[in-house]
Amino acid sequence: MFPANDTHLKRIGYILWIFGFTGSHRFYYGKPITGTLYFFTLGLFGIGWLIDLLLIPGMDQQADLRFTAGYLDYTVAWILLTFLGLFGIHRMYMGKWLTGILYLASGGLFGLGVLYDFWTLNTQVSQINKS
Repeated sequence: MFPANDTHLKRIGYILWIFGFTGSHRFYYGKPITGTLYFFTLGLFGIGWLIDLLLIPGMDQQADLRFTAGYLDYTVAWILLTFLGLFGIHRMYMGKWLTGILYLASGGLFGLGVLYDFWTLNTQVSQINKS
């Protein structure tokens, strides 16, 4: 049984860790600064990436405590952002239809909107779940 506030899933964290040299698992767990650092340094030259294999359970627990569970699922939002972000599908999932259509027409506002969402998606979902 999942805890009541299990907002992020360890198995998704480990799947994203496989691509961790891009920082994807760190973005997923709400760590955009280190996610960006990992993106530009290929996971701190592979060293940070390997260490994160052991740190994922702690990052998962911190994310579960930090973000609010609700009717929007963080994992679904992250999968949509990761694979369909340029089309704005993740924004439509969150009920942000206007910006979703804008992303669809502009390639995620030329990629910059997608980058913004990588930095802020956990907070956006948490705010919607609180309301």
